[in-house]
Amino acid sequence: MFEDLREALTFDDVLLVPGYSEVIPRDVDVSTRLTPAIPLRMPLVSSAMDTVTEAATAIRMAREGGIGFIHKNLSIEDQAREVNRVKKAQSGIVVDPVTIAPARTLEEALALMRHYRISGLPVVDAERRPLGILTNRDVRFEKRLGLPVGE
Repeated sequence: MFEDLREALTFDDVLLVPGYSEVIPRDVDVSTRLTPAIPLRMPLVSSAMDTVTEAATAIRMAREGGIGFIHKNLSIEDQAREVNRVKKAQSGIVVDPVTIAPARTLEEALALMRHYRISGLPVVDAERRPLGILTNRDVRFEKRLGLPVGE
């Protein structure tokens, strides 16, 4: 049963002693494969624990060349939302952003920002053409939350 197991090391098993080396850091390749279909530029994987990995950690791991596993202590809908946040964070471009119409209220805009954990919303017209952007900083001190976003 255990014949196929190979030696594995953890952080505490290895000690790197500083010293002179002929190896140039940029020439080192630490890439590996998590599976035959999933290459990693760096052998870094974050744990699927609720105190470790949600979308923010998975995004940062991916940007550094590793991978983060979203934990399962969420509803299926919340897990899907976290995965979508990671997928949409690629290259810093939001493919399908959450938007708001200028006639909607500031209160509705803030509710959307809280719900999706985002700091800004593109303001778009009926044809989804951009009109501007509303950030949480724009409304930080506004008391009249019933005002339309377009004002």
